[in-house]
Amino acid sequence: MAEFTMELNEEQKEVRDWLHGFAADVIRPAAAEWDEREETPWPVIQEAAKVGIYSLDFYAQQYFDSTGLGIPMAMEELFWGDAGIALSIVGTGLAAVGVLANGTEEQIGTWIPQMYGDQNDVKVAAFCSSEPDAGSDVASMRTRAVYDEAKDEWVINGTKTWATNGGIANVHVVVAVVDPELGSKGHASFIVPPGTPGLSQGQKFKKHGIRASHTAEVILDNVRVPGSCLLGGKEKLDERLARAREKAKKGGERVKNAAMATFEASRPAVGAMAVGTARAAYEVALDYATTREQFGRPIIDNQGVAFQLADMRTQIDAARLLVWRASWMAINGKPFTAAEGSMSKLFASETAKKVTAQAIQILGGNGYTREYPVERMHRDAAIYTIFEGTSEIQRLVIARTLSGMPIR
Repeated sequence: MAEFTMELNEEQKEVRDWLHGFAADVIRPAAAEWDEREETPWPVIQEAAKVGIYSLDFYAQQYFDSTGLGIPMAMEELFWGDAGIALSIVGTGLAAVGVLANGTEEQIGTWIPQMYGDQNDVKVAAFCSSEPDAGSDVASMRTRAVYDEAKDEWVINGTKTWATNGGIANVHVVVAVVDPELGSKGHASFIVPPGTPGLSQGQKFKKHGIRASHTAEVILDNVRVPGSCLLGGKEKLDERLARAREKAKKGGERVKNAAMATFEASRPAVGAMAVGTARAAYEVALDYATTREQFGRPIIDNQGVAFQLADMRTQIDAARLLVWRASWMAINGKPFTAAEGSMSKLFASETAKKVTAQAIQILGGNGYTREYPVERMHRDAAIYTIFEGTSEIQRLVIARTLSGMPIR
């Protein structure tokens, strides 16, 4: 087990500097254009693939870093560049985490490479959990998967929403109900291979922020997938469902479902994204405050501005420490006994919203225009308190974890 540290090692520093350079030289110059176009920035993803950032090897290297800091460090730097483009680059990772959290070794080896493609033929993947009537309330999920024993196939029907890369993905990971009587414990995750009949893209959403990231509905109409596409396999699913039924009879213990396992693993990473966006806005505000003069002196000489900047930096550093702690705990198998993963996402998300708003205030009228990036950063920051569990849900998870109440 790696010791917890607040100091990156030399190799991590090299990776950080490399990512920062890519974010500064490739992502930032393209940010405003793709935000306006509201389209997937395929040329930027292609560039990320060429240098090795958008690849299974890079993702795996960071994911399995024994310190736990590889992923949060990478996310912070990329999202420092631009949240919308960065999400297009890392969005495939959520689907990959879904397979890593629930899949067999064979499934991991088979499907994750197909999620990324290669530098000459870039692909993306989508994780499909939310539904029109089931966002935070995963127990209300209606997408149904029924096993056809004669053909060893699962038949999936339903509609997913808010899916990053939904409909344009090469591989979709879909969470569906297999036993409605068990509520959220009766869910399972499935791979839908490329070109599977019955899967189509529904509405593409025009969003307030992260507009360079494709978000859409995914419609599943009698989608048939082989039995081998059930993540973890049927034997493992049957065992889990049997335990859930037995515990339900006893009034029981909590049993994790497939979607919750994925979100639990990814929440600190979302916190790191928020830290990157907050840091970017803070740096713009700091530079502006030291160069902008009013009444014959830089505006940072005014306590009203200086104290805001002091609070912004303090909150960003505190958020990063919570993210790093949760990331270290996760990679080293430390249980989140106080919902530390949710804590990190909650605090970092709220920090990003607050810091980006303060940055606009410091820039004044300039901050409200698209000539300066803090306007875009503020729009982007709003998503962190919403996706992968709203701030209200994070508080609920924390409170119930502390009290010992079940998290449904």
